[in-house]
Amino acid sequence: MNKPGPVIASDVPPRARPAQYPEPFASGNAGRQKQALGEVFGLVNLGVNRTTLKPGGMSALRHWHSVADEFIYILSGHPTLITDAGETVLHPGMCMGFKGGDPDGHHLVNRSTDDVVYLEIGDRLPGDSGSYPDDDLKAVKGADGRWQFQNKDGAPY
Repeated sequence: MNKPGPVIASDVPPRARPAQYPEPFASGNAGRQKQALGEVFGLVNLGVNRTTLKPGGMSALRHWHSVADEFIYILSGHPTLITDAGETVLHPGMCMGFKGGDPDGHHLVNRSTDDVVYLEIGDRLPGDSGSYPDDDLKAVKGADGRWQFQNKDGAPY
């Protein structure tokens, strides 16, 4: 494999599908666009995305991971971070980390009239699962590394 040189992050094509969630959850992420920067370089242990939230968009359903750590860094705009502790409006230059195994559900919502752009970084450790405190949904990482979505009672979507 040829190692790519530096790229301009904003020039990386966005993912074709805004969310991996099953319906009715996927349509809630219509205002989100992810550019998978880590994949450009063949990274397999670390995910790095440049993410844009249109006004009214959200980063994900409010969630937390059993194993994976997550980190966000705001590049532009003023998203609202929603966690179990409440809501905080963020601004460019602010960052936040979420330790795997900490059951503090979190996500970003763009309640402003301008786009929000941020970097999201997370590890891709095996055995991870995602919990969604506000929705009848859970995610389990399959042996192939892809997310498999289920109802909280284990029934598949």
